[in-house]
Amino acid sequence: MDKKNKILITGGKGLVANALYEVLIQKDYQNVKSIDIEDCDLTDYQATIAYFMEYKPDYVFHLAGAVFGIMGNMKNKGLSFLNNTLINTHVVEAAHRVGVKKIVAMGSGCVYPYPSPGFPLKENMVWFGTPHESENSYAYAKRAMLAQLNAYAESYNMDFAFIISANLYGPNDKFDINYGHVIPSLVSKFYHAKQQGGKVVVWGDGSARRDFLYSYDMANALIIAMHSICGAVNIGSGQVYSIGDIINFLSIYTNMTDKVEWDKNKPNGQDYRAYDLSKIFSAGFEPMVSIEEGLRRTYDWYATNVNVARK
Repeated sequence: MDKKNKILITGGKGLVANALYEVLIQKDYQNVKSIDIEDCDLTDYQATIAYFMEYKPDYVFHLAGAVFGIMGNMKNKGLSFLNNTLINTHVVEAAHRVGVKKIVAMGSGCVYPYPSPGFPLKENMVWFGTPHESENSYAYAKRAMLAQLNAYAESYNMDFAFIISANLYGPNDKFDINYGHVIPSLVSKFYHAKQQGGKVVVWGDGSARRDFLYSYDMANALIIAMHSICGAVNIGSGQVYSIGDIINFLSIYTNMTDKVEWDKNKPNGQDYRAYDLSKIFSAGFEPMVSIEEGLRRTYDWYATNVNVARK
């Protein structure tokens, strides 16, 4: 991928797409287009094929998806599976039709089986069992995309990288209290509770542990994957924190340590997830933003952009 190639990013309004677009422009890539549903409804097969045929990208970062968060995935399993399967199937087929040189497609850590077949999770473990019940339909849609990419690699020699990501967060996320991912949901809760002088009600007991990766670190990892990685690859920070750690930091940063209430009737999600990152680290990736700095940047961005942030 050189600086003059035509690069297409799907999911243009999303967390990672925003960061990736900025990083590519900063790195002097000259023909980058980022699209969202207003540009092309990727659940529509004919519209997707037509858009790719018109633009004819050389490289594709496929980051679009129907994302609901843990509670949303539990309540919208059919819709999550359908929309994600349609989006992924159409984009991969369209990329094949126009002869892209490579596609980097966003998967998810939830593709791994539960209970985990071992720690840290290695890329070849994806098919070792069924995903966690809380996000199984979303996980199966992502697994289907990996199966499609493998099939297209065998049948059409399509080059690809399938990203199995840690929990992502950062500016331009979807800050939905009920259906957002854990960090943006918590950021929104803390911000609004602070403004209103109320309590912060948080789900579960805080024991679940995750690898959290800042969106701009992910953007750099995606570029490395485009240049150097084939097949499935784990991407994360290499550091694991509990949800309680995240809440503790936010409560101190917002001076609300006495305002946190735990709702243990709400789900924790999978109790622990950590990844073998040797593949992406050996390709030269190194996370640059600590969890503390990333949380500060994310909270401050939301506080400044609360009226326009996605919810």
